[in-house]
Amino acid sequence: MPYRVTKLITFSYGHRLLNYDGPCRNLHGHNGKIEIILERPGLDARGMVIDFSEIRQKIKKWVDDNWDHRLILNAKDPGLKELRKLDPAVVPIEANPTAENLARFLFEKTKKLGFPVKEIKIWETESSWASYSGEGDKG
Repeated sequence: MPYRVTKLITFSYGHRLLNYDGPCRNLHGHNGKIEIILERPGLDARGMVIDFSEIRQKIKKWVDDNWDHRLILNAKDPGLKELRKLDPAVVPIEANPTAENLARFLFEKTKKLGFPVKEIKIWETESSWASYSGEGDKG
């Protein structure tokens, strides 16, 4: 049976969704939470899946530097150019900035950073979250 560890990271962000007919079509913000779930079949020489400080130093730092207190928008958002003039910290991504897409993006980033990621959950509110595990992907 594999071993798992989970690290929680909190961040604040704004977004809006394109092609959406609900209140999230408007610019708004969230105090989000990220659950990073890492898994290995065995433990390292220290008796750990990974040291929690490594997660903080790499993944939390990336979130703080790239998503925390940022406006995350679809790269096709018609307001992107003007909003970036007002604040160059606006972050474009290639998809609608839904919790599902943010979870997938961070899963892939965590994997590229060399972590044995099992699943990423993005909590948009206290009662709503989306997750991505990469299971079923063919590439």
